[in-house]
Amino acid sequence: MPPLRSLFLSSRLPPLNPLRAFEATARRGSVSAAARELNVTHGAVSHQIRALELSFNAPLFERGGKRLRLTPQGALLLPAVTHAFAEIAAATAAMTRPATSGELTVTCVPALLSFWMIPRLHLFTEQFPDVQLRLIASNDEANLDSPDVDVCLLYGDGNWQDCWSRLWSRLELFPVVSPTLLNMRPLRSIRDIRDHVMLHGDDGREWNTWLAAADAIDFQRGRQHFMSDARLSTEAALHN
Repeated sequence: MPPLRSLFLSSRLPPLNPLRAFEATARRGSVSAAARELNVTHGAVSHQIRALELSFNAPLFERGGKRLRLTPQGALLLPAVTHAFAEIAAATAAMTRPATSGELTVTCVPALLSFWMIPRLHLFTEQFPDVQLRLIASNDEANLDSPDVDVCLLYGDGNWQDCWSRLWSRLELFPVVSPTLLNMRPLRSIRDIRDHVMLHGDDGREWNTWLAAADAIDFQRGRQHFMSDARLSTEAALHN
């Protein structure tokens, strides 16, 4: 077993500045380029590398030629030094980055929450691991004034007072139908809709808007079902 003094000396780390000079010189391929990066003189970098070589009692670069080449000892040292500096830089960035944590309450149109937000939930969690989400499926304008709601995603005309709002997107309204059902009962004109069950994702306003645009607001309708949101009506159309 080696003496304790020898064991202690072998575990000592080289000084930081010579390691920085070595890493920059190896990466840049020249002492001059490393000196410019570190904002020191050419002689200072050369001195630090020489001090590092003396501490290891081994050459780290092969002198000669326009570009420095690593010796086997230098090639062994470089990956460890590069990784160590990268880890220090990452830790420093994490320490100085503002912490984002706490609870975020979001109310959202049920269909948008189900079809768009939930499939992307893992991306939010990866970026903000310390934020606890509280998601509420709702299109109630009263949420705009609720002190318990941080973000409110609403479907509507956007005429909401005393709040900051931003247009998410513009929507185009059009009917959808199951391909299987369409093959059984073709739709050749608007009048053929009365032979099908009309599914609503609201109180009927969206269908009325579309029928008015098609100049068919007064046509005779068949059976109708009303649902609380577009997600349910879309699912119903898929399965019927």
